[in-house]
Amino acid sequence: MPPTHPPKTAYITGAASGIGLALATHLFARGYVLALADLNHTSLQTHASHLHTTSPTHTPPNIYALDASSWSSQSSVFTQAVANLGGRVDYVFAIAGVGEKRSLPNFGAEATGEFVKPDGVCLDVDLYGVVWTVSLGVQQMRRQAKDGEGWRGKIAVTASVCGFYCVPTLPLYTAAKHGVIGLTRSYGTYLPEEFITLNAVCPNVVRTNISSSDFYEKMEAAGLLTPMSSVIEAFERFIDGGMSGQCLEAGPKGNLVVRAPAEYLDRETEEIMGMLYERAHALHEPVT
Repeated sequence: MPPTHPPKTAYITGAASGIGLALATHLFARGYVLALADLNHTSLQTHASHLHTTSPTHTPPNIYALDASSWSSQSSVFTQAVANLGGRVDYVFAIAGVGEKRSLPNFGAEATGEFVKPDGVCLDVDLYGVVWTVSLGVQQMRRQAKDGEGWRGKIAVTASVCGFYCVPTLPLYTAAKHGVIGLTRSYGTYLPEEFITLNAVCPNVVRTNISSSDFYEKMEAAGLLTPMSSVIEAFERFIDGGMSGQCLEAGPKGNLVVRAPAEYLDRETEEIMGMLYERAHALHEPVT
């Protein structure tokens, strides 16, 4: 009789709606044991209960209330999730995100009084929140033995095409997503040295809770919405493959394209980047 392998485990932030919920639904159907986290705990609880009814023989998802912008919340929730998953997390997905509101104040030429601090929630969730989740995943995976395919674990994050292109009226969202892509292309290129992968899914506009229903209906009428199925396919490529440091764009036609980083200016610039890589390598070696 062939040996049986324990089911894969996965931790997903932003799992109460949109991409996070779609991915959770997909992985649960595949038999994964899930730890799901979201700020909207009530909605998360409803969806987790529904998932269990669809496949009652599968292990019910563990759910957690999470403020992705807070390191203390992320650390506390992740610690609980690891314990409830049996001490091993095969996959970590940082999907929690928010859209940009009126982040940079504009009170017009007649404004007087004190200057107003910009609202940095978009950066706190979409950039720093992703960094917190990635760091937690890496720290845990470093403690884990390699699986049958030679990996300690795999991490995938949600970026955006706003990380490749620039939307002038969404400066902080664009900055956050550029940051996530920079994190993925840099750290994700290094991490295979530790048998860990890090990649980013970068969708065009997908129907989630970030924008209004009117906006999505307008996009859909113009044939510009990206199908959720292609976003899930992008995650599947990262789950089943061995690539790392890659950013996969999901387009409105359902097409998936790996976007390469900028070319080096010249041979000297390439050499400089290599020397910087070597100089900073010690920053990622175990602390003694």
